[in-house]
Amino acid sequence: MNKSTVQKVTAASLLVALGIIYGDIGTSPLYVMKAIIGQREISKLLVYGGISCIFWTLTFQTTFKYVLMTLSADNHGEGGVFSLYALVKRFGKGKLVIPTILGATTLLADGIITPPISVASAVEGLGDVVPNIPILPIVIVILSGLFFFQRFGTQKVGFFFGPAMVVWFSMLLILGFVQILEHPAILTALNPIYAYELLVEYPHGFWLLGAVFLCTTGAEALYSDLGHCGKSNIRMTWIFVKIALVVNYLGQAAWLMNQSNHFLEGKNPFYTIMPQWFLFSGVVISTFAAIIASQALISGSFTLINEAVSLNFWPRVTMKNPTNLKGQIYIPSVNTILWAGCILMVLYFRTSSNMEAAYGFSITIAMLMTTVLLNYYLIYIKKMNRVLITLIITVFVIIEIAFFVANIVKIKERWMFLFFELFIFMTMYVWYFSRKINNKFVKFTNLTEHTAKFLELSNDVTIPKYATHLIYLSKADRNYEIEEKILSSIFSKKPKRADVYWFFHINRTNSPFDLNYEVIELLDDKVIKIVLNIGFRIQPKVELYFKKIVQNLIDNKELNLHIRSDGSTKYNPEPDFKFVIIEKFLSVENEFSVKDGILLNSYYMLKNISLSDTKAFGLDKSDVIIEEIPIVYNPITKLELDRKVVN
Repeated sequence: MNKSTVQKVTAASLLVALGIIYGDIGTSPLYVMKAIIGQREISKLLVYGGISCIFWTLTFQTTFKYVLMTLSADNHGEGGVFSLYALVKRFGKGKLVIPTILGATTLLADGIITPPISVASAVEGLGDVVPNIPILPIVIVILSGLFFFQRFGTQKVGFFFGPAMVVWFSMLLILGFVQILEHPAILTALNPIYAYELLVEYPHGFWLLGAVFLCTTGAEALYSDLGHCGKSNIRMTWIFVKIALVVNYLGQAAWLMNQSNHFLEGKNPFYTIMPQWFLFSGVVISTFAAIIASQALISGSFTLINEAVSLNFWPRVTMKNPTNLKGQIYIPSVNTILWAGCILMVLYFRTSSNMEAAYGFSITIAMLMTTVLLNYYLIYIKKMNRVLITLIITVFVIIEIAFFVANIVKIKERWMFLFFELFIFMTMYVWYFSRKINNKFVKFTNLTEHTAKFLELSNDVTIPKYATHLIYLSKADRNYEIEEKILSSIFSKKPKRADVYWFFHINRTNSPFDLNYEVIELLDDKVIKIVLNIGFRIQPKVELYFKKIVQNLIDNKELNLHIRSDGSTKYNPEPDFKFVIIEKFLSVENEFSVKDGILLNSYYMLKNISLSDTKAFGLDKSDVIIEEIPIVYNPITKLELDRKVVN
């Protein structure tokens, strides 16, 4: 099964793109101009310079880097930091692991602060309609409800997203256009000279880039959602979205230049440009847009973790498919972490203005990491002229480093947030590098050398039958190999007699939606290995796929399985399948360097937590045996004991 890399442009697909792709970047007018002005005195240099910076940021970062260039770096139609890594990792010789982990970490961190700032900014507009209304509880209720309904999927409300975002962007366009008519001179603010003057001449103007950057924070998420809609649909809809965003920013700026006060005095330009009679409707529309933006970030986080698991950057966790929609995933553990993080953000910062002071730092890092990976893509896959690549990457790096430096001051506002990012980073780092150390010590053996032993054990009626079909999960890439520890599990101590021994190997491919299998028969109807080739965006539902493959073999009368008893009885019609999961633990006989010891101990701690839930493998607990065995990697070779002689 392969997903087409080309998706047709239709009215329906454009509507879907509007509903899925632009939630984050589309709701930025709620808070960007308010963040730029803040408590500063309103002046032409500040307003015109701010608009110029916003326009050229959207042009260089969002339009040029992401919509035109990065969207072209698709992996069979899929985008995002892990898809890009899967494309270029063979060219990086291990150097691209840290940039990938950093990019994924900061993207996940964005999933904790984007929903609170979007929803809080939208709901705060109610304060102008209903004075003294408790904003904080409303925001918490909306966010909690959003996370609660993740378990049911978004299939039933998904059809609403597209039309709702059409209404949202149309509202942005109309509100901004009306204000521009009142002050048409604001159009001159698009001149880049105003951006230059703001950064150079305005007092501490460079640091305003931290607020300007908020207008493009959704660009990275836009690339991650590539697979849902296709690059053509995203590029087409971006024309309408960018016009709506720019016109609304210009409209807010026009209002700022026309109003008599020298300070905002706590007002939000986004809501002040609305007619009084429309204000309540505008708040409702804004809240729906914020919810849609939050939903996109949450769904994107689930997809990101699914890919991280597949590419060995994250422990196996329970994943569910709440609907029949392809690619829709629900991860309970991630949902709980994000919900707790969002609620803590709301309780700590309390207002969207305070959140603005902490928002944006993570995404600058994510964008820089994408630039690093994009450089390898342009060099080794696109094979562009090296001089041109250097010029393009240099421009991106200069812009993103400038934004990064301007956002550094936000660390003092978000220091507690760093613990969450450190947790994500260390989990990915430990899991990836510990597995590499672990795999160095895994020993494999040739199955064909042991087939006689398997036949003898299977026919030995003096040993109680353990299972009709005994299935082991194997990491061995070669068709005729398995791990030595699996042989020990079968033959040591109490031998496990079975009619058929199966060895199931999951081969993760670099294509997102591969799904096919190979069957290798090592001993007639007795010892069989299955290799499942599966893309990194597909969940490894081991039991479901295994049973389907066996049924295919029986239906096609292959391997004579159709004439063999499957272990079912008149009391239980289900086949007798037993899956064995080997949980390893470090033996005290090991001796490691400090770094390797910490990594491996952390790895096994994470592994035991994740493997304790068999659903992480897509296995039913009733069909699974979990077997613990000690692992000796580096045995202690020097052990001197003095014997005390007693007279």
